[in-house]
Amino acid sequence: MLKKTLLWAAGCMMVLATAGSSNAQPSKEITVSAAISLKNAFEEIGTLFESQNKGVKAVFNFGASGDLARQIEGGAPVDVFASAAQKDMDQIDTKGLIDGATRFNFAKNTVVLIQSATSTLEIKGFEDLLKPEIKMISIGNPQTVPAGKYAQEVLTHFKVWEGISNKLVLAENVRQVLDYVTKNEVDAGVVYATDATVQAGKIKIVATAPTGSHKPVVYPVAVVKGSKNEVLAKAFITMLKADDGMRILKKYGFESAQ
Repeated sequence: MLKKTLLWAAGCMMVLATAGSSNAQPSKEITVSAAISLKNAFEEIGTLFESQNKGVKAVFNFGASGDLARQIEGGAPVDVFASAAQKDMDQIDTKGLIDGATRFNFAKNTVVLIQSATSTLEIKGFEDLLKPEIKMISIGNPQTVPAGKYAQEVLTHFKVWEGISNKLVLAENVRQVLDYVTKNEVDAGVVYATDATVQAGKIKIVATAPTGSHKPVVYPVAVVKGSKNEVLAKAFITMLKADDGMRILKKYGFESAQ
């Protein structure tokens, strides 16, 4: 009799546990595809966003803006897109893939020339890249990486683009350029000022591209059409406008675009 009672009690507990798990609400999740130069700032903003929205998970997909735009065109399930250039946002906007009402420019950046902190090569400006002792220079691929396109514009402005074409090491994204320079695998690289900040102890900025040498580095963001979590996606974008979001962006060297 005791054995039957224990079995009955155990069965009841299993039924209750099953019922409880079936009624549990799944955690909500938003996917943010963002230019890799935003990585450190967005990860911190994501942590803040999750703390203010209990049960919500912010998942990030970082990469070159051009690659991310093509992923969205291919139907990747993305809720928010943050690009390092207007061109890539325009590309999917013209195809009706974003909610235009949510699009706005939230941050600005600067283009800089860097070299390893341990390098003994004398580089004081972009023109010095023509020196014969400078063998390898890394930039992002101008076809897919906004930082690479800005780099091309700067190097063309200083009339060194053609002269260093055989020295270029094209990277998949701006953080790969930073990695090459940090490890002293190339003699110099062109990145954003915010990337240089990430590895401040391992690299040195030798020149800053002047205003007018390239198009302004402005970051647009928007909700992707078809988002399954549109309310949360809009809330994430709102955080970028808010004081807390801007404080974090400025902490990592970004300027307000407002």
